[in-house]
Amino acid sequence: MVGFGVSIFLITLGAIFKWAIKAHLSGIDLPALGVILMVVGAASFLLQLVMMSRTRAPRNNAQVTGDDRNQPPA
Repeated sequence: MVGFGVSIFLITLGAIFKWAIKAHLSGIDLPALGVILMVVGAASFLLQLVMMSRTRAPRNNAQVTGDDRNQPPA
């Protein structure tokens, strides 16, 4: 899975292709390529946020009581 930096890079590169480059290449539609890169970058960014929020959730449902906190490990 790509990181946040790569996602932002894809969004930036897509925006450059969409709005900044005015060249015409035969067989390649640069504005469409820019939109595709921005969508992929945004989807990757959102997926990173979802995965990060899932991994930070506690996985253990055991409750720690006041008596258990001061006991040495068994």
